[in-house]
Amino acid sequence: MTPIPDLSGKTVAIVAMGKSHDQFIMAKTHSQQIDEVWAVNAMAGVILHDRVFMMDPASRFLDGEDAGTQTGIMRAVLAAHPGPIYTCELDERCPGLVEYPLEEVVNKLGTWYMNNTVAFAIAFAIAANVEKLHIYGVDFSYKGNVHFAEAGRACCEFLLSKAIERGIMVGISPSSSLLDTNLHAKEKLYGYHRLEDPPVFLMDGTSFKRFNFSEVKDKIERQVDVLSSPPEAVRS
Repeated sequence: MTPIPDLSGKTVAIVAMGKSHDQFIMAKTHSQQIDEVWAVNAMAGVILHDRVFMMDPASRFLDGEDAGTQTGIMRAVLAAHPGPIYTCELDERCPGLVEYPLEEVVNKLGTWYMNNTVAFAIAFAIAANVEKLHIYGVDFSYKGNVHFAEAGRACCEFLLSKAIERGIMVGISPSSSLLDTNLHAKEKLYGYHRLEDPPVFLMDGTSFKRFNFSEVKDKIERQVDVLSSPPEAVRS
């Protein structure tokens, strides 16, 4: 079993296939500093990365068409990738596969609630003691399209809560629905969102400071417009 690395003090970006992965590209082209990039599934065939998380067995991609449009790109990745590709079982046809350190991660986190591949990547980051975790392309649902949603959002948010409680700085792509990041600042607090000038919170050092929206409107609008800046930081 491959041991979990100690990534204390490191910044890690998890990049999945949702629409907001484009903000990872924007961030990188504007020199955002990231120590490791972790690709989820087919993103391994698209971006430069250090680790891959593919929790389905390789046979799902190699022995049929169950993976749909991911099938072709994943077959190419699996045939040549040197690893590490973390997954649930090894396959002699794929040189880069390593077994996900499941028991160690479960015991470090105190839970085995991991119902999608991104959740396994987040759990690995917590177990590896990363300092900052940036999430791109993890959307699950899209504003303006109530008919489309993927399972797994609750699990990822549960694990991100664990990360925040442990002092990990978590940043989400501004357009992602994860942790309601894509909601306007005025809409984040239920009930208060109906007020003419609702309260909002901004980071002040290591804690949040309350403002009325009208006091910081210009600052918030600038943050929304600058997609090349790091994702919004969320901290307990």
